[in-house]
Amino acid sequence: MLSAQNRVPDRPGADDPGRGRRLGIDVGTVRIGVAVSDPDGILATPVETVRRERTGKHLRRLSALVTDLGVVEVVVGLPRTLADRAGTSAQDALEVADELAGRIAPVPVRLADERLTTVVAQRSLREAGVRAKNQRGVIDQAAAVGILQGWLDQRRNTTAPAGRSEATRETVEGDDV
Repeated sequence: MLSAQNRVPDRPGADDPGRGRRLGIDVGTVRIGVAVSDPDGILATPVETVRRERTGKHLRRLSALVTDLGVVEVVVGLPRTLADRAGTSAQDALEVADELAGRIAPVPVRLADERLTTVVAQRSLREAGVRAKNQRGVIDQAAAVGILQGWLDQRRNTTAPAGRSEATRETVEGDDV
């Protein structure tokens, strides 16, 4: 296994598993936020917050979600500093990603750059009127949504034919002109 300093975020590409739900994961020291996409990979929505346990119970729960939701790909947030360095949080996320990958193979586990996702999630919740003391239960889910939505948007831009978005393609293919 490469050290956290040498691991970089993945990018959607040629090994894309195609249509299907994706699971987004925001790994924290106490809680893990989970989000899921629709089968077409357009919208990420929150699922739940999983409590981290030394016993590995959180890995069993994440594995069960992959199976229960019919997930084709898992996207784990890789926290890096603005200077593009990895710290203990990145190492922690990599350990969870690697352990989960061993449990859910052949479903791929990808790493996504998650810089500032928690900050953006906190701001969004505050703007939505969620008080700071009530954010604890949902902040990790909101961060997971941010991680997964970023991946979905990048994937859509990567896999769409040059010059045509999916929305444009659907309109053109659906016209009976």
